[in-house]
Amino acid sequence: MTVAGTLLSLQIGTIADTPATGSDAWWDKPWSSGFRKSPVEQPIWLAYGGLRGDQQADPRHHGGADKAVCVYPSEHAPHWTALPELASLAPGGFGENFTTTGLLEENVCLGDLYHLGEALVEVSQPRQPCWKLARRWRLKDLAARVEESGRTGFYFRVRRHGWVQRGQTFTLEARPFSQLTLALANQVMHHRQTDRDAARQLAECPALSASWKDALWARATA
Repeated sequence: MTVAGTLLSLQIGTIADTPATGSDAWWDKPWSSGFRKSPVEQPIWLAYGGLRGDQQADPRHHGGADKAVCVYPSEHAPHWTALPELASLAPGGFGENFTTTGLLEENVCLGDLYHLGEALVEVSQPRQPCWKLARRWRLKDLAARVEESGRTGFYFRVRRHGWVQRGQTFTLEARPFSQLTLALANQVMHHRQTDRDAARQLAECPALSASWKDALWARATA
């Protein structure tokens, strides 16, 4: 097995309400989310549904088996902190559970299996950021910028539960779909929307999340 990366920081968050401020700006309207996450230093239990104590306000679109853990590469931080609105970005600032080093969209593939501490995790899909990312940073087109840049991060499903902790390494156990990098998946989903063959080929990957399969099959058969 090969060491592929490191868990630089680990975060969890509980659902919290953000009240309206009185401003007319759309980001100052009231909202409820588990987006704001805090770092955890001690070992924490990674269950099949995600990290113990981590919550999602919108379980229809967040969390679940295919999106048990949200991952974001720390290598992307300089790109975002160059924006004045994101100058204070720190680990967890994109709402991720795992802030990593070494696991980039160009070198991570769908279906990759990694050991982390006692756990075994599998890459299920790139992240598609929602409006809450833009609202958190008061930058209306931030989600679109993330998709356009390809610096999306990704999700793990949990194949074996166990204790995990900041500073542990990811060791690659298996890479069954080496041709299907997350960078390619992002290209197909966001930039090659009329390419039915590519959509079909990506949708046929057994490791791909159910939501992405549905979206790609709909495109491929339209």
